[in-house]
Amino acid sequence: MSFFDDLPEPPPRPRQPQPVRPEWAGPPSGELPGVVSPLGFVLRGPNAVVALKMVEVFSTGCLLDLVWCVRRSDESDQEWREVMERSFQGPGRPGILIGARLPDGRKAFAGTTTPSMFEGSEEVAGPVLVDWGGAGGSAGDQQAEGSVRYWLWPLPAEGSCKLLQSGMTRGCPRAP
Repeated sequence: MSFFDDLPEPPPRPRQPQPVRPEWAGPPSGELPGVVSPLGFVLRGPNAVVALKMVEVFSTGCLLDLVWCVRRSDESDQEWREVMERSFQGPGRPGILIGARLPDGRKAFAGTTTPSMFEGSEEVAGPVLVDWGGAGGSAGDQQAEGSVRYWLWPLPAEGSCKLLQSGMTRGCPRAP
């Protein structure tokens, strides 16, 4: 007989009910998305690029997967440190504003606030564009790169949805 043979079985734990997440807050659980990929550039500049790599389309909204890269040109060490700091700050990495214009003309902008931060947020009319996290990034002496995801709710109606960044637009087609 081993020292541990006499240990009692732990009592069963009651299962906790899964909290219901509002539709505007993220993809529905238990649903697999349709995928649209690749989609093109949101920003293309002399030292920076932001591309919409993929859109995961759900019944209630879509996840926008963006990748970005910033390259150093003639910035001083201090200026480059500031560029890198901005590059990893939300909501519009690398330091740009991100928004979406739906086919009906409504707009949503990624910001530091979400509807849950406001009184009476149970009834959110939308559209909503919230930071859904990123897959990380890296930075060095010459380049910073990373990725970020945004949840767009509600799912845009048929038509052309536009991603906006700092006033420029590039198309983001719907799933077939």
